Amino acid sequence: MTRAASDLTPKMAREVLGVSSASTPSEVRRAFRQAAKRAHPDTGGDERAFRQVVDAYNRLQDPLDERLVQAPARHRPKPPPELEISPLVAMEGGEVDHRMPDGRLIRIALTPGLRPGDKVRAGGAELSVYIRAQDGVLVRGDDVWMTVKVSQGVGKKGGRVTFDTPFGRRIVWIDRKAAERGLVRLEGQGLPARGHRTRGHLFLRLAATAGVADSAALALLRRFAAAWAA
Repeated sequence: MTRAASDLTPKMAREVLGVSSASTPSEVRRAFRQAAKRAHPDTGGDERAFRQVVDAYNRLQDPLDERLVQAPARHRPKPPPELEISPLVAMEGGEVDHRMPDGRLIRIALTPGLRPGDKVRAGGAELSVYIRAQDGVLVRGDDVWMTVKVSQGVGKKGGRVTFDTPFGRRIVWIDRKAAERGLVRLEGQGLPARGHRTRGHLFLRLAATAGVADSAALALLRRFAAAWAA
């Protein structure tokens, strides 16, 4: 279940598209087109992720956002203090140290499955969760996205890939179709279910890189094919 555009804050919408508050309208449109292309079901994406991309773009087109930006500071609604966490904490929970606006340093125990914009009560205040990107891993709604370097052979034909994530090692078989579109979706390996939010997916962007070794299985297949052709 995704949030409607009206439920997204401008900050959450920018996180979905990977833009900042300083991005120009043309940069936002370009980011939207790229994100929509990756997430579209017709290109192997996910309908839920595509809907979220569209909702995020629509949210950033809301004229109310422009009025808030242009309004004098004294008339702008004051946002709640942020609680910044990593994708790993969002996935698995844990304890984080947080500096309150009054200077107090407190330790907060968090349960797994926090989403961007969720509210946490701690230290007598309500904090808004912000999940910062870390080591190329970012959270979009219920889903986790990361880029994986693969050999040029795997990038063209697919194959078995072993890679490390903040959540542990993953072994994935990439078929040729996924290799061609450069995107793999691992069902149910995103953020855990929490409240009314269902478990998300893990999306892998494939970056074919020279110098990255082929998987053992693909290397063996190539040697076999070469020997057979001889």
